[in-house]
Amino acid sequence: MDAEYDAVVFDNDGVLTTPTDREVLVEAIHTAFETVGVTNPSDDHVRTLMGPSVDSLCILAETYDVDPQELWTAREHAAIEAQLEEIEAGRKRLYDDVASVATLKTATAIVSNNQHETIGNILEQYELDWIDAWYGREPTLKGIDRKKPTPYYLELALEALDTEDALFVGDSWVDIEAADTAGIDAAFLRRDHVEGVGLPREPTYEIESLESISGLL
Repeated sequence: MDAEYDAVVFDNDGVLTTPTDREVLVEAIHTAFETVGVTNPSDDHVRTLMGPSVDSLCILAETYDVDPQELWTAREHAAIEAQLEEIEAGRKRLYDDVASVATLKTATAIVSNNQHETIGNILEQYELDWIDAWYGREPTLKGIDRKKPTPYYLELALEALDTEDALFVGDSWVDIEAADTAGIDAAFLRRDHVEGVGLPREPTYEIESLESISGLL
């Protein structure tokens, strides 16, 4: 498919930076539970707090007799701090091929399901001053509902860029779904961590490196 895009929007984790190690996030979840007075959560409850819906979060909070927003705030704060340590230590790093999109002539943005503050820390640490706009999730219950595949943050980015024809680059089915709902094309980046993963919806393009982006433009 041939198109002339005036903007490129990137997912972050697995696209621009390496995914955060799962054990780091698990430890952050335990820290969050301890913050609200829960010292021995079950493994199932740790998994739930890793990526809950609002309903499952509320059920979890009720189980431990804590406020859902208080629990979620503790979870987000712990995840932000843990990931900042990973970023500053260079363990959560930029992929080498990011350099190939740093000089694109189009407007650029990041839309991530990670915390907005975490994306800000990445921009600062790695000096990504070529990114024109960026959106991560708010540390609120509404932020949970607004994550991709919901196109809420993607649509905010498209509005901020004032784009007429954007391309969204992601490494997950939620990215492809969000792009489709927002009415824009999607490029699925098949890095090693998603090798062999199937997609419920066909993306506009499938690529193996960000070096392919300039050719799509």
